Amino acid sequence: MISENVNSILRAIVAELQTPVVIILLVLMLATVVIAGTFVFEYFFEHRKLRADVPKLIETMNRTKVCDMSDLINQNKLLPRQKKALNQLIGEQKMDSESREIYAAQLLFEEEDHYQKYLRWPQMISKLGPMFGLLGTLVPLGPGLMALGEGNTAVLSQSLLIAFDTTSAGVVIAAVTLVLAQIRKQWYRNYGQVLESMMEVILNRMKAEGQCPETGGAKC
Repeated sequence: MISENVNSILRAIVAELQTPVVIILLVLMLATVVIAGTFVFEYFFEHRKLRADVPKLIETMNRTKVCDMSDLINQNKLLPRQKKALNQLIGEQKMDSESREIYAAQLLFEEEDHYQKYLRWPQMISKLGPMFGLLGTLVPLGPGLMALGEGNTAVLSQSLLIAFDTTSAGVVIAAVTLVLAQIRKQWYRNYGQVLESMMEVILNRMKAEGQCPETGGAKC
């Protein structure tokens, strides 16, 4: 008797989850559309700007004085954030060698953290989509099976339709967000590698030249 009451309570609670699950899936689908839109925007307005010939630029930087590197960097087709980080490092020429390396590591960490923000949501949604899709599949099957036992095929058909729709929605959400997250992850890895290589060149040049004297007629 107690077991039947507990099962009835559990069945009632699970049955009430159907509407919230469908709403959550709709929200996740909307979020997926937004993520896809930001991906397209980022591709055309940021990723395509990275057209610098990195090996040639590094070779040129190795032959350039540190005080002249800012102009060289600003003239190349690097990303605005890369230029900003490199110029910040160049601007701290008065630091000792160890402090500059720590500062460079901090700049790299800030860049990585910035781009990780664009990966967290797609990665999370790619996992939540199948979970709620499966939940949306299982919840209506209970009433559907009960209707089948009573010979009500109309209710069973409606339950199966909801189950198939939620499963499809979860799979589509996961597929789109996972693919976009992986592509972005590759982009950001490339951004980080380019930035790290150039910072290493700058640090090596600073070590080779020593600290650049303050401007005021003095030459580097």
